[in-house]
Amino acid sequence: MFKQEKLANGIQLITAHRADTQAVTVLVLVKIGSRYESLDLNGVSHFVEHLLFKGTRKRPNSLAISRALDGIGAEYNAFTAKDHTGYYIKANSEHLDLALDMLSDMFFNSVFDAREMDKERGVIVEEINMYNDNPLMLINDIFEETVFAGHSLGRRISGPKENILKKISTPGLVKFYRDHYLNNQIIVGVAGNFNEDSIIKKIGGYFNKPLASHKGHSFAKFSSTQKSPRVNLHFKDTSQVQLALGFPGFKNTDPRVYALSLLAVILGGNMSSRLFTEIREKRGLAYFVRASDSFYEDCGNFVIQAGVELNSLEKAIKTILDQLKKVTKQPVGEAELKRAKEFLKGKFVLQLEDSAALISWLGEQKLLTGRLETVQEKLAKINRVTAQEIKKVAAEVINLAKINLALIGPFKDKEKFLKLLK
Repeated sequence: MFKQEKLANGIQLITAHRADTQAVTVLVLVKIGSRYESLDLNGVSHFVEHLLFKGTRKRPNSLAISRALDGIGAEYNAFTAKDHTGYYIKANSEHLDLALDMLSDMFFNSVFDAREMDKERGVIVEEINMYNDNPLMLINDIFEETVFAGHSLGRRISGPKENILKKISTPGLVKFYRDHYLNNQIIVGVAGNFNEDSIIKKIGGYFNKPLASHKGHSFAKFSSTQKSPRVNLHFKDTSQVQLALGFPGFKNTDPRVYALSLLAVILGGNMSSRLFTEIREKRGLAYFVRASDSFYEDCGNFVIQAGVELNSLEKAIKTILDQLKKVTKQPVGEAELKRAKEFLKGKFVLQLEDSAALISWLGEQKLLTGRLETVQEKLAKINRVTAQEIKKVAAEVINLAKINLALIGPFKDKEKFLKLLK
């Protein structure tokens, strides 16, 4: 399904050939994100991501980059997470060379023009405003600020506006790029339709160039010391309240992640899940409700999210708490567990039909866990989870002393919510 290689300069390669598609995706991942940043530089990883599209020595401005990619109908973008950054181009396979040339040019030859950087400050501030004005997008940030309080994982990826507008200088940004965009922190992945015999040589022709290389930078590990419920209120005069209620979870290499993912499906992973049935279908309290998990190298979280009418909020929270308590005390039934497993496996397999999703799954595994498992291995691990394991994991994660509630709505008083949680 996939092959791994390493270039002479230390960059790791992953290739996954698919003969049943005409598309190809090139993805470059860097092991750097907002959790590696100091407080004054919070937002710089995301800022670097923006600037790599602003011009190289070969392509002097963003228009030269976008015209070349738009001219072949490519899909292209980048993203910054808390622990990694990614850049990708998905195109007709006959344009593989352009995709490789473009991404390698951006990585090795970006000019970081100070004038472009100053213009981009305004763009990023507007991106921050967009998220702040969209409660559905903002609620996860508010929740992680709560569960990871006082830690770099609790900071927003975009950083505060003050950092973007004033504190992050051009020299400071360029230094951060040079200190962190290191060969041994980079993975280049290609998935889709390509010539298997020549792909490694082809990638090497573009990416086997010198960049600094050392062990990379460490981050402060997170360990929850929470001993009582936390409530984080973000005041906004809305008729619908966004809520996120959850707990610290497991790191990405913990074998219990499979049981926790199945628990998320059972509680709120689809339209037949317990919370969807109880909160939306039976009581009409919310338009959407879902459960999900997130995993980092040292920790994770488990969260229930919902959009609830203001007057129904207390009833919705009580219903969620009742369902959380229930799943810690009663094992999941055989039929429900089977449905959850088939749902999780089916969604996973369907997702990997897309070359971009396939190389993202492979690349992020390697970058963040140091290993790669096959599709068959992952499916087998899901199949092996038992009802007792799910009950045990539920009891371990759903610890009411470590409950976190984030709310976006017209609230200023935490006390009534703390009483509700206790």
